[in-house]
Amino acid sequence: MVVLVKVSVGVNRRHINAGLNWLIYFTIIFFNWQFSIAIMASDWYNEFINRHYIKKKGDLIALFRYRAAGGISSEAAIGRIASESSSGTWTTLTKLPRLLPKVKAYAYKYDSRTVEVAYPPIIFENGSVPALMSAIGGNIFGMKALDSLRLQDAELPSEFVNSFKGPVYGKDAIKKIFKKKSGPITSVVPKPKLGYTAREHAEKVAYAIWKGGMDCVKDDENLTDQKFNQFDERVKWVAKFRDKAEKETGNVKDAFLNVTSPDLRELERRIKLVHDNGFKYFMIDVVVSGFTAVQTACNIARDYKMAIHGHRAMHAMFTRNESHGMSMLFLAKLMRLMGVDQLHIGTVVGKLTGSQREIVATKEMILAGADGVGEISGLRMPQKWGKIKPMLPVASGGLHPGLLPEVFGIYGTTDLVLQLGGGTQGHPMGIEAGARAAMQAIDAYKEGISLSEYAKKHRELAAALKKWNVMKPI
Repeated sequence: MVVLVKVSVGVNRRHINAGLNWLIYFTIIFFNWQFSIAIMASDWYNEFINRHYIKKKGDLIALFRYRAAGGISSEAAIGRIASESSSGTWTTLTKLPRLLPKVKAYAYKYDSRTVEVAYPPIIFENGSVPALMSAIGGNIFGMKALDSLRLQDAELPSEFVNSFKGPVYGKDAIKKIFKKKSGPITSVVPKPKLGYTAREHAEKVAYAIWKGGMDCVKDDENLTDQKFNQFDERVKWVAKFRDKAEKETGNVKDAFLNVTSPDLRELERRIKLVHDNGFKYFMIDVVVSGFTAVQTACNIARDYKMAIHGHRAMHAMFTRNESHGMSMLFLAKLMRLMGVDQLHIGTVVGKLTGSQREIVATKEMILAGADGVGEISGLRMPQKWGKIKPMLPVASGGLHPGLLPEVFGIYGTTDLVLQLGGGTQGHPMGIEAGARAAMQAIDAYKEGISLSEYAKKHRELAAALKKWNVMKPI
């Protein structure tokens, strides 16, 4: 700031000079005080940085991408990440607990873009994802010292992993529920998303899908308990036509009915209703429901020996920006840990965003056995799974028969839930024919025959290829 002083005739210049001296003196004192406060806070944050730290066996190691705000050094930024997500605060304290050295996290491996933070296991509540995420996904994402922050992955220690029970079935659902030697489990989502009554949903769509050879019908993410399609009515009608389809086809049929609820008591009631109507599955929107609701649903599923289909609606609000939020890969890790049996993770070729590199890394991570997966620099941390069963990936979003060979080239066919919507119900010959076309595309791939060749003797597949060919929706 520049201050212009006009000196009037008759004013004593000595008085003005004295005043300016006092102004300069108090300005120096003020800025020294401000600088001292900044140094004290910086010193406190610096205590959470240790390049020489050697990670311990039980540590949880989180990988973050970060961008420091203007005027903030990398050290100042990462010190805040480690401090605020463990046991620190914004200033030095006059009294400290004796346990403080044992509850501090350390930023120990970092550069100008990424940092690995080691957390002592003592600070986390075993068996609780909400408690975990309140730390490594908490206040740190709102700190002014950071322009952006992304939780890319975390290596979870064995003791923490083993405090969870994981999926009831996981990939074993293929054999234990559907009595199939291998996948994929096939499913169709009634389209449009909303508009069918409960009976129409079951009779006009689900029944045709099952008759066409598909294993399951799935509620879309925003179909819950609307006036025109009430949840209880939908369960009743879908169960009725499931029984009819099973009797006529001789194959196991099921449904992913959406139990997403406004409160935990209603969630439990809906799961019980689905169970009492003979279904082995239910579906929940895992992000909008929240971690507590998902863990509750997993516990109920275990009691009923049911499988959970996890839909990821709303995930892209925090996973899509590669500089901020949390990765889809880590969200999938949390779902496997809690006990979701299968989860949407992307298709690469469909209408939803997701790079092949991350989707493949996620697929490998959720399907890995006890020995887990290795590290992919900047993308995935190593992870051992111990007793936690593998979780099936779900490929869904903008698929049709012409795209299935490319999907199988990424996922294989053995351990997969394959899901179509408009790619069956947009078929020129109707819904049942659309389901048959999808099944024919699967058979062609497994037999090593091109779709165009297989379509010569399969009119449903031929009609699908004529309409869509290999178009990739956006």
